[in-house]
Amino acid sequence: MMKLMIAVAATLTLGASPALAQTKPVLGPNGLGGVKLGMSLKQARATGTLTKKIDGGGAGCSGWDLKKYPTGKDNVGLYISPKLGVAAIFAPKTAKTPEGVAIGTAASQLKKLYPRLKQDTHGFWVTTVPGNKQAYYSFTVLHGKVKEFGMALNKQDCFN
Repeated sequence: MMKLMIAVAATLTLGASPALAQTKPVLGPNGLGGVKLGMSLKQARATGTLTKKIDGGGAGCSGWDLKKYPTGKDNVGLYISPKLGVAAIFAPKTAKTPEGVAIGTAASQLKKLYPRLKQDTHGFWVTTVPGNKQAYYSFTVLHGKVKEFGMALNKQDCFN
């Protein structure tokens, strides 16, 4: 009987491992994985998780991808400012916020989770990141659902 219990426990443990490996990456409240908002270029590169996509030319922001989440042509996964460090991180398609918002979340649910959500002049829905007053979330909503989202420093200098 003891051998059977050990075998069942081992099977359950082994069976749980793939599920844990498939958990969604979380964007927020400070970053994504080992990359955090405000990290210097040197610190961000030291994580070993980045691939450069756009050169900032020394004075401008450079564009990067997280190796684990390539964005494809004409997109970047994050911007690094020469002054501020990691200034913005865009959610991979499989990511969610700590509150559970992911691509496909209904706009009504988004508004319930973030009651201070407001639409900016560009049409994005923005709110302060819970747990990080130095950053904001920005959500693109199309046909009543979240299409894409990201987070950025309040004082980021990489885009309007």
